[in-house]
Amino acid sequence: MNMLRIAVQSKGRLFEDTMALLAEADIKLSTSKRTLLTQSTNFPVEVLFLRDDDIPQCVASGVADLGIVGENEFVERNEDADIVQRLGFSKCRLSLAIHKETEYNGPAWFNGKKIATSYPGILRSYLNKNGIRADIHVITGSVEIAPGIGLADAIFDIVSSGSTLISNNLKEVETVMKSEALLIGNKNLSNEKKEILKELLFRINAVKTAEDKKYVLMNVPTDKVKEIIGVLPGIKSPTIMPLATEGWSSIHTVLDQKCFWEIIGKLKAIGAQGILVLPIEKMII
Repeated sequence: MNMLRIAVQSKGRLFEDTMALLAEADIKLSTSKRTLLTQSTNFPVEVLFLRDDDIPQCVASGVADLGIVGENEFVERNEDADIVQRLGFSKCRLSLAIHKETEYNGPAWFNGKKIATSYPGILRSYLNKNGIRADIHVITGSVEIAPGIGLADAIFDIVSSGSTLISNNLKEVETVMKSEALLIGNKNLSNEKKEILKELLFRINAVKTAEDKKYVLMNVPTDKVKEIIGVLPGIKSPTIMPLATEGWSSIHTVLDQKCFWEIIGKLKAIGAQGILVLPIEKMII
């Protein structure tokens, strides 16, 4: 039986987000004992746990069929693999940072400076594009300590919340690229593996579509139904059912979290009562 092999980061935030996504897609994996390779018990998938910087090459060479990896690593490694889908989680950015008390007047400041980074490829591309001549010092590990110990004038590194920079007396001055988790794929998947991938994407998209959405049920006076429908930005027409109490109807719809409270306020003002809000696990449209 054909198995789709997915390379996944072996630890860290991307590992946690990836495993949560696979669990929500109902792909059962045993992670009680950490092994290099683990097989799903209910779906033709096996997961290979690797360092994040090894995943692009592993997918490009066919050791794995797919990989879930940060865009920053994929761009830096520049391996020949396809971006199958952007996953929208593990978001961060790659930025240049300098000592917080240094006066900064734009990218030209970096001319003649030494920059410490684990991403020399992306940094070199940025410097060349902006006509900046700087010395790149490649470090693996805690890049943010380099200015404090006199190893570099600046750093180029991943920033999520910015708290690591603050704790090292650094300030972010240029965002070079934004990054998120990518599902990448080998360019030569067999037809059988493409079929498994299709089913996997179907499941992932059902989970992603349900994110930040709520299923909302409410009771409304029947003569207010049209007015209520006018303020509902649902995916399709809401479901309307008469209630046992004459003159009242029940409306069911899906609302986006972003506009949820604003719309709930309008619904109450029009006369909606008994508003019930439920989380959505998966959504197939």
